[in-house]
Amino acid sequence: MEMALSLANEAARHGDVPVGCVLVRNDEVIGSGENRRELSKDPTAHAEIVALRDASSRQDTWRMDDVTAYATLEPCVMCAGALLNARIARIVIGAMDEKAGAVGSRYNVLSDPRLLHEVATTYDVLAPRSQELLRRFFEVRRI
Repeated sequence: MEMALSLANEAARHGDVPVGCVLVRNDEVIGSGENRRELSKDPTAHAEIVALRDASSRQDTWRMDDVTAYATLEPCVMCAGALLNARIARIVIGAMDEKAGAVGSRYNVLSDPRLLHEVATTYDVLAPRSQELLRRFFEVRRI
């Protein structure tokens, strides 16, 4: 989760909401990403999507059925759907997103038995640090 927090800081430095995501297989980082919507002018450039693209290109496969994702913020519906379609085995989440979260707050996409796959989920890992990054980021923008 430390690497994901570092990526979230990087996102904030280039003007994006501070969210980071790291994908790990057998204790090896296979993909990583930070929010890049503002930087790349791409509405799909959320940290999880960037990390999945990175891992897929490095691993030459879209299947991530033995991968753990570490995300500093609860994924939105788009990202939860992408993680589900990549067959991620597990996700570890920092802060919950009461407004747009799709892994327990607003929706629960990753554990809906009606869908093709379910993802093991761990919540609130280093949540205070993730929340503080977000709080500082938005505090500056509201001034």
